[in-house]
Amino acid sequence: MSLVTLLPFIVLIGAMFLMTRSAKKKQQQAVDMRNQMQPGSGVRTIGGMYATVKEVNDDTVLVDAGPGVELLFAKNSIGAVLTDDEYNRIVHGVEHDLKSDADLVPDDASSLTGTDASADAPADATAADDKVELGKKDAADEPAADAKPAEAKTDEQPKKSEGDSEAK
Repeated sequence: MSLVTLLPFIVLIGAMFLMTRSAKKKQQQAVDMRNQMQPGSGVRTIGGMYATVKEVNDDTVLVDAGPGVELLFAKNSIGAVLTDDEYNRIVHGVEHDLKSDADLVPDDASSLTGTDASADAPADATAADDKVELGKKDAADEPAADAKPAEAKTDEQPKKSEGDSEAK
């Protein structure tokens, strides 16, 4: 056999090796993460429930899901072990990563522009002077497109086509 006929099989075997290697690497990382759980750390289960670890055994984890609610899970059902900041942000809504109070949005818009809006505007100016044309015209401004009165339109009977016939 020549190298050209074996090349597709070699590429296929190489791709399979790389895929299984990455899957095993991810699986090992998940096992390491579950082994690093300690009482007091926040976790998220694969079902999406957030809780605090109370006790860690060989194959099970006892978690505290709320006041008086203790649940026993298999270690494999823990989807992620969260950092304290991440757990508090998700569960309690506490944000610790705010840089400073200066980054907060002010209550009024005048501080955003750096000028005082009331000092720039004259005292006798009104909003009617700044009328914006939106392209819509009043009915009085438009010329009448149809010269017939509206009453004449209602008196006309609809025309029958040749295929229409009255039922007897």
